[in-house]
Amino acid sequence: MPLLTRRNLLKASAVAGAYGIGMGAAGKFGLAGSEPQPQVLKAVKTEASLTDAGSTKDIMTWGDQGMPPVLRMQRGEPFAARLTNSLDEPTTIHWHGLRIDNKMDGVPFMTQPYVYTGDSFDYAFTPPDAGTFWYHPHCNTLTQMGHGMTGIIVVEDPADPVFDAEIVLNLRDWRLGGDGQFIAPFRPRDAAKTGTYGTVRTANWQREPQYDALAGGLIRLRIAITDVTRIFSLKMEGAAATVIAIDGNPVPKRFPLELLQVGPGQRLDLAVRMPDSEGAVATLEDIRGTTPKTIASLRAVGKTLKRDALDLGRLAANPVRQADLSSAERIPLVLSATAESAPADSICGTLGYSFWAINKVPWPGDTPDPTAPLAELKLGKSYIFQLENVTPHLHPIHLHGMSLTVISSSTREVRPLVSDTYLIQPDEKVQLAFVADNPGDWLLHCHIIEHQKTGMTSYVRVT
Repeated sequence: MPLLTRRNLLKASAVAGAYGIGMGAAGKFGLAGSEPQPQVLKAVKTEASLTDAGSTKDIMTWGDQGMPPVLRMQRGEPFAARLTNSLDEPTTIHWHGLRIDNKMDGVPFMTQPYVYTGDSFDYAFTPPDAGTFWYHPHCNTLTQMGHGMTGIIVVEDPADPVFDAEIVLNLRDWRLGGDGQFIAPFRPRDAAKTGTYGTVRTANWQREPQYDALAGGLIRLRIAITDVTRIFSLKMEGAAATVIAIDGNPVPKRFPLELLQVGPGQRLDLAVRMPDSEGAVATLEDIRGTTPKTIASLRAVGKTLKRDALDLGRLAANPVRQADLSSAERIPLVLSATAESAPADSICGTLGYSFWAINKVPWPGDTPDPTAPLAELKLGKSYIFQLENVTPHLHPIHLHGMSLTVISSSTREVRPLVSDTYLIQPDEKVQLAFVADNPGDWLLHCHIIEHQKTGMTSYVRVT
């Protein structure tokens, strides 16, 4: 008889997960008797043409059409997805940025069992917020995400202003050799610093794609940084671009995209006013580094529409509760390097090193025996993360299940943005306020995946 452990129990329940956990949550969300037809997301291995060297093997994706599909949802409307796993390893789906039930968060051991090869799992939830989000595995993340399993979510609001077109950009790298095949996903010396960069940069799995848009029109450009490492410094050449939302939430006051730094896990919504002259090209560039890099371009076509960006209506605010700063409890969080020994391996994989820590504790995540939570929070109470980065590197820190509001920074003037992923600068101290309004165990981690997998991970518990 096999040893009765939490891992075995979770493994045994994986087959029934679609009905035991997934549909149980569907009932909680009031879907019984009126469930939407689930969108099937089949985890598969395939090939794709990413370079001139020929097809790249061992691509991982959702579905049979190359890049994972853009999932479209409606704010306040039930959504369902059925994950079926045809990979030769376990996987899950995390719905990055969506404030949904903890059972649907897609973190192995913490919120659901693994979805093993040949098994399925039903996700069901109602997104409360409109905006741009994304989805990815939370299992063997460096490999699965690095091999392609990153897709974008668009949650629509019928009251959104009307644009002349919408373009969605999935920005990510690939670690490929000269033959177009995958090479080692990371180098330890880089994982201990900024992370290991990819060798091929793409937007929507293409190198420097160009899209046609109506001359003089207003384009909603939705951008998601789904890479495992790269931080971008974005600017637009040849057209006026206005930032209207960051990380799914409308900005308090719109501002021009002159230069904006965004990291893995973050999203950016732009209103781009296309040039009036047919054939004119607007270029989205990354100027981080020594040489500007073209990400994608927009070509003006047709007779000018002569739209005015000032006529563009406002985006409705998402229903995120504001923290009571007068009564908020403060939680210190220090991001640092560590000299601890390498963590034990787990089925979802560690990198075999321990370089990073939160509050001096390195934890790789994806293990059956997690560390104690960073903090135990009371449901409905206000809190402030006092986040301090004592390292010389940037870290995009992501909180699952709840939204944070930026209050102050020690290094710069900040806008009171509502977000789920904050890109903290070297030696920065920042205050992030939130209401603990979603019960469960919620991960908090760096979204440079090498940092996450070598210790910069923890979680908070809301009860």
